[in-house]
Amino acid sequence: MHTPSAALPGGTWTLGDLTVTRFGYGAMQLAGPGVMGPPADHDGALAVLREAVDRGITHIDTAGAYGPRVTNRLIREALHPYPASLHIVTKVGAVRDQQGGWPPARRPEELRRAVHENLEDLGLDALDVVDLRLGDAQGPRPGSLAEPFEALAELQREGLIRHLGVSNATAQQVAEAREIAPIVCVQNLYNLAHRHDDELIDDLAPEGIAYVPFFPLGGFTPLQSEALTAVATRLEATPMAVALAWLLRRSPNILLIPGTSSAAHLRENITGAGLALTDEDLVELDKIGT
Repeated sequence: MHTPSAALPGGTWTLGDLTVTRFGYGAMQLAGPGVMGPPADHDGALAVLREAVDRGITHIDTAGAYGPRVTNRLIREALHPYPASLHIVTKVGAVRDQQGGWPPARRPEELRRAVHENLEDLGLDALDVVDLRLGDAQGPRPGSLAEPFEALAELQREGLIRHLGVSNATAQQVAEAREIAPIVCVQNLYNLAHRHDDELIDDLAPEGIAYVPFFPLGGFTPLQSEALTAVATRLEATPMAVALAWLLRRSPNILLIPGTSSAAHLRENITGAGLALTDEDLVELDKIGT
């Protein structure tokens, strides 16, 4: 039974010619500890993916580096053949080492291999959206993305990729990417406490480019967490619910991809994101990031 996507908070957005629910699902937590190896509960992982689709979610975020290659294979096992409405966004540009690190892999031949591995593991002939992952685990790093992004644009011309995006990118890198080929999304760290991309979000919205924040509760100071908890308590909601609802209200081009390995938690996140915030709540929440 597929719930209509209108039942999900936030409605829909278009990534190029692909319509997706603004409330999506991030598959990273389906891999084992440290995003390495298989999940402890294989059947539970499949159940979460099926629950996401049954709830009407049409945007799943993944990467070949998760596991590595674990989450993509779980997505295929759980959902293939995919409903026509479902769109999978993946990332290339980093691999995993034996220590669980995320070394960059952005040479053209590495990107080509990563795209082919994603196609194979997901069971697809073409990938809906591929984000070029830039920077490192500490965040974006300045520098030109021309060589790797041109390599992805070439794979797009070959028909292996429908749409392109960038992840962990500076505003300058977003601008540089757009000079090489159209992009449909930017995936960066952003939340109530980390507002450094405010200007970028506002610039992208009228251009029809989605902004996809990761770590909706990442990197809060104890003081910021306290302020969020106070608002959440008053609203009789969880801090996660308030953080997700705030993101949906922040700008119409923001897409959510909260991750979880629990179907019950997924349902909680959907309900939480639909929390109604008043203008007074927003004024109070906006103080957290300043």
